[in-house]
Amino acid sequence: MKITLLQLDIAFGNPMANYAAAERAIRRAAAAQPDCLLLPELWTTGYDLTNLEEIADPEGRSVKAFIAALAREYGVNIVAGSVASRRASGITNSMYVFNRHGLPAGEYSKLHLFRLMNEHLYLQPGESKGLFTLDNIPCAGLICYDIRFPEWVRVHTAQGAEVLFVSAQWPLPRLSHWRALLISRAIENQCYVVACNRSGSDPANRFAGHSMIIDPWGEIVCEAGEPEELLSGTIDLQMVRNVRSQIPVFADRRPELYR
Repeated sequence: MKITLLQLDIAFGNPMANYAAAERAIRRAAAAQPDCLLLPELWTTGYDLTNLEEIADPEGRSVKAFIAALAREYGVNIVAGSVASRRASGITNSMYVFNRHGLPAGEYSKLHLFRLMNEHLYLQPGESKGLFTLDNIPCAGLICYDIRFPEWVRVHTAQGAEVLFVSAQWPLPRLSHWRALLISRAIENQCYVVACNRSGSDPANRFAGHSMIIDPWGEIVCEAGEPEELLSGTIDLQMVRNVRSQIPVFADRRPELYR
């Protein structure tokens, strides 16, 4: 599976500009015929949390239509990062996944809200798992702060996930944490980690970029720098099965004693 990560700068609080930039990037990336595209977190709005009531996408309808059409046009799977989705119960930070036919393949709302950036004041936490399937490959979606919760990640890999797709707006001062946490999640779960961060800055933060793909041994397949970039890498799912058979972590678990 060839995967391209769209490490974009994001216009603060300007969905129209962000849709246009995302469409340009998706069309450019899709021209190389990858199997899957991944976008960053909150790519339609950035962290303009105080204005989400006005600029969040009602029920994610606009993003769903936009991504479905592009996935169908290019015959590419798209893990559409995450967007602010306005629902009757509040606003969620939600990831939408579409397959090559432009059909919904999964949906996940960020479970762990990041208090340091005041997410808990403006967003509602998700209540469901991030499991989905693309091209018959079991996958899971995670959003930014989620990677600091290994017990949550293990819920998905214990149920068969072989690829973890991570969308993020991870700040530059904690770049070392970003890299260490992603590598750790790959090693301990014996899976691929495909992580797309944003680049650029907003009024309060500078973001790290450094999107990357990591294999089940914890080796980096490819890694972006800090600026905007389309980063592509190929993953071999047979490696997941080989690693899991060599070091049988999942067979040797004793979850009855982990409570």
